[in-house]
Amino acid sequence: MKGFTKEVKIALVAIVGVIILFFGMNFLKGLNVFSSTDDYYIEFKDISGLSTSSPIYADGFKVGTVKDVIYDYSGDHPTRVLVGLDKAMRIPAGSTAEIESDFMGNIKVNLLLANNPRERVMPGSTIKGYVNGGALGKAADMIPTIEKMLPKLDSILGSLNTLLADPALAQSLHNVQTITGNLTTSTAELNKLMASLNKGVPVMMAKADGVLDNTNKLTSNLAQLDIQNTMQQVDQTINNVKELTAKLNSNNGTLGLLMNDPSLYNNLNSTMCSADSLLTNLRQHPKRYVHFSLFGKKDK
Repeated sequence: MKGFTKEVKIALVAIVGVIILFFGMNFLKGLNVFSSTDDYYIEFKDISGLSTSSPIYADGFKVGTVKDVIYDYSGDHPTRVLVGLDKAMRIPAGSTAEIESDFMGNIKVNLLLANNPRERVMPGSTIKGYVNGGALGKAADMIPTIEKMLPKLDSILGSLNTLLADPALAQSLHNVQTITGNLTTSTAELNKLMASLNKGVPVMMAKADGVLDNTNKLTSNLAQLDIQNTMQQVDQTINNVKELTAKLNSNNGTLGLLMNDPSLYNNLNSTMCSADSLLTNLRQHPKRYVHFSLFGKKDK
């Protein structure tokens, strides 16, 4: 350093300062001078405040930064953004880019990679881009619809106020309260009824078991009966009844003659008439048949 003059020393300090300033400015911009990048162009109709040093993301991972924004003052072409991406980054053909901003106003570019493993976008090529408004953009899109809904909302609120001011509504609410109280009472009574029924269920089940036992006994007794022998006895009884009926219908035998001979009926009828006549005469002239005399005189 002793061999350098004062002017040379000043020049060296200035050069070192410029170099440090250059690297410092690039560092503050988010640019890494020592990293190897490939340059691409992205076309936007609206960059929405995008500037140099804005980050570039792919699947949430930072892969580059914006180097420059080229605006076409003639208006014939869209705005072109020069971006530097890592050389290891492979962009499939058909990929696009979008500008996204958050609530804090931070702006970034997202690469939307296409599913095309065979073709790729070469460095220096142009990628189509558009703006994604995010939550703020969706809210802005909803504003016209909300503006159309406001008159209807005013009408609905007016109708609601009219309904709330109607005394019938208060009376209806009072009736609802009364009905609710009645339902509560009915529910309590129903719970008591169910509790009593639950207590009676074991007794009913015991009785049902007894009925089932009796049914089983009856079934077993029926199974033990000699059905064939019983049916034979029934058939024999029916045959005897038929024979008795046949004898009664025939003229053979006393019962048959009694039931079928009209002369016997006539004789019995004549006998009954004679007996009736005799009894009548006996009531009218009892002294003809029975004589009582204290002096031995006979009544003629």
